Amino acid sequence: MPVTHRIPGLILTDHEFQVPIDYSRPDGARLTVFAREVVAAGKEPERLPWLIFFQGGPGFGAPRPVVASIDATTPPWIGRAVKEYRLLLLDPRGTGRSTPISHQTLARFQAPQEQADYLKLFRADNIVRDAEFIRRELKIDRWSVLGQSFGGFCVVHYLSAAPEGLREAFITGGLPPIHHHTDDVYRATYARVREKNRLYFERYPDDVQRGRDIVAELLKNDVRLPCGDRLTPRRFQQLGLSFGMSDGFESVHYLLEEAFVFGAHGKEISYAFLRGVENALHFDTDPIYALLHEPIYCEGTACRWSAERIRAEFPEFAATPERSVLFTGEMVYPWMFDEYRTLQPLKEAAHLLAQFDQWPLLYDLEVLRQNIIPTAALVYYNDMYVDRLLSEETASAIKGIKLWVTSEYEHNGLRADGERILSRLVDLLHGQT
Repeated sequence: MPVTHRIPGLILTDHEFQVPIDYSRPDGARLTVFAREVVAAGKEPERLPWLIFFQGGPGFGAPRPVVASIDATTPPWIGRAVKEYRLLLLDPRGTGRSTPISHQTLARFQAPQEQADYLKLFRADNIVRDAEFIRRELKIDRWSVLGQSFGGFCVVHYLSAAPEGLREAFITGGLPPIHHHTDDVYRATYARVREKNRLYFERYPDDVQRGRDIVAELLKNDVRLPCGDRLTPRRFQQLGLSFGMSDGFESVHYLLEEAFVFGAHGKEISYAFLRGVENALHFDTDPIYALLHEPIYCEGTACRWSAERIRAEFPEFAATPERSVLFTGEMVYPWMFDEYRTLQPLKEAAHLLAQFDQWPLLYDLEVLRQNIIPTAALVYYNDMYVDRLLSEETASAIKGIKLWVTSEYEHNGLRADGERILSRLVDLLHGQT
């Protein structure tokens, strides 16, 4: 039975659904998918339209509401959504309370090939199949969908594969590249990350020397993170993952400016810095991101570690103490499965996924060109993670889409100013803008 909780301004109802692991074998093994229903206090008896939310990632669970008011803990778009919708926050399969994937849970498989075969079922296509399963279980005729980042990839797949379940669709920072090889995606990504680095060091020029000093120290000494992993220069460079967020530059800068202290043997890297680096990178606690980040783009091709191969075309990202250190972005590399301790047991499965070339198609261009579902999408002009030009190319293939392109926000616009953004997208569909 669903469990209901009340917090200030919101009624939260927990739902768990037992869905097929593999929809081609509907009578086979099952896993749990969790979703949290959210309704504004006082509106629970009303027949509100449903809005299901697809989280970014891949590999992250849905946000956890705290209160209905706009504050630092509850994304403001949730408060806006429950004004007219009954909201469903979905933990995509493998995340949050939905039969999670981790090095612990994957240890129950006997061989890496079994792990890889299981992980192949955690892309957008099966996330959407889960959503359709849930829609039917809840006896909902059609519902609205909102997808942020990778969640937008899920929405576009939904428009391709099961539009009959949709009432309307909203996308923020998540119009996927369609029928482009992962090499194309990462070639464009490196160029955008390089530009973010230029802007970062323009804002914080003193961090050029700080970065060099940190890399020199990491090359000279065996520096360990609190978790016991060695902090290498290339792992340090991954702090650039946050550069696509509105507060990303500051989060890295404030970390770097406290990187060193004077200890018993002179200058050394501070514990606070090491803890900050560990806390900033979640590849070990959210391994779907590392395992499937490149495969989310694949359609009938293998990624073959695109980010690692394409990096050779951008030699400026090499980390040495003699040159300015450029931070990398959301790229995933094979060496991570050696340097992150909890990823090490998944190394062989990761290589199998990288070589797999039978990924099914995710997007049907003919269906999208005949789309009849009211759709509105926000494209961030300077988005570091999702290429604007490729997004606009996709938008041109979706019939009737209402497109809002803006440089007002970074990739986390929905989290930073979600009330305005969701209101604008709703207005676009309802002809008020």
